[in-house]
Amino acid sequence: MPHSDDLLWGAVGDISRFAALLTMAELGLADHLAHGPLDSGELARRCGAHAPSLRRVLRELASMGVVKGTGPDVYDLTEKGTALRSDAPDSVRSSIRMLGEESFWYAMGMLPATVRDGDSAFMKRYGPLYDHLAANPAVSRMFDDYMTARAIPFTEGLAKRYAFPPTATMVDVAGGKGHILATVLHANPQMRGVLFDLEHVAEHARRTLAEEGLAERAQVVSGDMFAEVPAGGDVYLLASVLHNWDDDAAVTILGNVRAAMNPGGRVLLLEVVLPDSEEPHLGKDIDMRMLAIFNGGTERSREEYSALLDRAGLALGKVVELGSGASLIEAVPR
Repeated sequence: MPHSDDLLWGAVGDISRFAALLTMAELGLADHLAHGPLDSGELARRCGAHAPSLRRVLRELASMGVVKGTGPDVYDLTEKGTALRSDAPDSVRSSIRMLGEESFWYAMGMLPATVRDGDSAFMKRYGPLYDHLAANPAVSRMFDDYMTARAIPFTEGLAKRYAFPPTATMVDVAGGKGHILATVLHANPQMRGVLFDLEHVAEHARRTLAEEGLAERAQVVSGDMFAEVPAGGDVYLLASVLHNWDDDAAVTILGNVRAAMNPGGRVLLLEVVLPDSEEPHLGKDIDMRMLAIFNGGTERSREEYSALLDRAGLALGKVVELGSGASLIEAVPR
């Protein structure tokens, strides 16, 4: 068992290691090294960096095992480092860039101030997250890429491990670009889908679903989930939605879903479910970001989700572990 001092000093060192990874992601070092080793001067020239500064970052990256020295001041990409290539199937580049983006970096650094007064320092400076994204298209694209990459293991688990009614219509509430809906429809060829989101997001979803060959089976509708959601669905999916909101707002969303669904319908929540124990868990790490960025956004335990559902006239059914820290919570009308 590591000594407590080792754990604490390890956390202190993590910020430096993350900063080195962020530099690697921002400068596209893995893409430049994809075809073979380069000396630090040539690598700096290709990515538009200051060579002496880059050399110091490469030294840190080598200690982390994402690059390796192959000669005096010459570096190559390791197998671990290939995950930072833009074209890697499991690329983490967009995730690292998003978490290091100026406003997100500010949010985490100001967490003590947020905890002191109970209001998000991020929101005080940048406003609500989704307004901030709508006003900053470059950041919005980065966020969409991050959410898409983060959702891949959850989405694959959802399609493989949950038995959808074969001819159901699924409404994906706040469905983003449509990658989750597309995956479910491809795996269930008789199902139809409706993606529901804000208009500036819906435009991207229409393109995604058309590119996936699903334009005939999937409709895209824009609107405000706090007012109403599309009626007539058999399955309503809310993927990483409720954790953005406090309990009262979450109950409003669920209540609108409950009112819109067909008799015999069901609600699926794709969320991280916190364990009751004190063991380390991905959800606890994500919850620090929720605390920093949202007023009221939070990760929840199974019991807390059960209480939310009950307030909205729904009963918690089964909880399916999907891997990578995510769970699928099924609920039906009470």
